[in-house]
Amino acid sequence: MATTSVSRVLPASPERVWDLIGGFHALIDWLPYIPESTMLEGGRVRRLTNPDGEVIVERLMDFSEAERHYTYAIVEAPFPVTGYLSTLRVHAVPGREDASEVQWSGCFTPVGVSEGEAVDLFTTIFRDGLEALHNVLAT
Repeated sequence: MATTSVSRVLPASPERVWDLIGGFHALIDWLPYIPESTMLEGGRVRRLTNPDGEVIVERLMDFSEAERHYTYAIVEAPFPVTGYLSTLRVHAVPGREDASEVQWSGCFTPVGVSEGEAVDLFTTIFRDGLEALHNVLAT
């Protein structure tokens, strides 16, 4: 099983960041790669569409408002992996009320590509996503 993790310190309090990203269907508010999210199964599943019209279906596996994190699994996607499980987490930065650290991590089994290619794919997705989040918060 392959893994990757990207983190970034952002110019906003953990509360502000979590208010923006903590909803399972909030990706459309900060991630340009996902312009559409449809809630299914009472909000436990999200059907995402990317700009190319490709569909990604993800299931919420764990959620903690108090600890500011959620974990989700990919049910259907155009990615060359199986067994994908990912966590998005917001941490306080010690001594800084005006900053937080967001960590996006995932594990998966590559299918039809090397482990390095799959890791590079999700590392890029996570890094670009956190860059987009930074840009939203900095405005």
